[in-house]
Amino acid sequence: MSVWGRAAKAAPDGYTLLMVNPSYVINPTLYDKVPYEFEKDFDPVTLAVATTLVLTVHPSVPVRTVEELVALIKEHPGKYSYASPGTGTPGHLVGEQFRLSLGLDLVHVPFNSAGLAVGAAVAGHTPICFASPSPAAQQVVDGRLRGLAVTSKARSQALPDVPTMAEAGYPSIAGDNWQAVVVPSGTPREIVAFLHREIVKIIALPDIQQRLAALGFEPVASTPEEFARRARAESETWARVIRASNIKAQ
Repeated sequence: MSVWGRAAKAAPDGYTLLMVNPSYVINPTLYDKVPYEFEKDFDPVTLAVATTLVLTVHPSVPVRTVEELVALIKEHPGKYSYASPGTGTPGHLVGEQFRLSLGLDLVHVPFNSAGLAVGAAVAGHTPICFASPSPAAQQVVDGRLRGLAVTSKARSQALPDVPTMAEAGYPSIAGDNWQAVVVPSGTPREIVAFLHREIVKIIALPDIQQRLAALGFEPVASTPEEFARRARAESETWARVIRASNIKAQ
């Protein structure tokens, strides 16, 4: 049984916490069967931290804005491909959101990690890439990749000169990678409240803030209710993208 399944069946006593990422809301649509029921087997504690995704291109691609990239892809249908950290990852789903919403003939090339996806873009094998700033930011700073936009609502601290998709004129292209905490369903509310308070305190510590910044993460520390609403919204958003793209887990 997977860690998801074990955590779902654990006693709701506050001693089992599960750190989850967007797969938590993506997998129920991506896979035919998962060992938990979204919103039924777990109670939210907090969305702890989030990191944006950055759309990058190899310097050989003759564009400097998202608008220019869209025009280039439309001018050369089927010629360009984009790398992602893997099938069903936020990078893949935002890439498909980009492709679908703009009617682009763009080929997806999945890798087994963000590092490998970024490496393929740096080498020019896949000229476009959607990945988190952690492996991509330094490549942009060093000029090995060109950052066109980030997919969060606000600019990234790691890439302050790179505009958001909304600033670039494409507000419907949006998505984050995040880390959140959940507990088995039925955990007493006072325990959930205690865990939330302690996690918020930890995230606020200066050394934790510095470490998060170094990793490209922004502190969030949402309330359980805020995370529940966001999880539901993202579940619905990515389910639509998965079905529209006919994405199948491999």
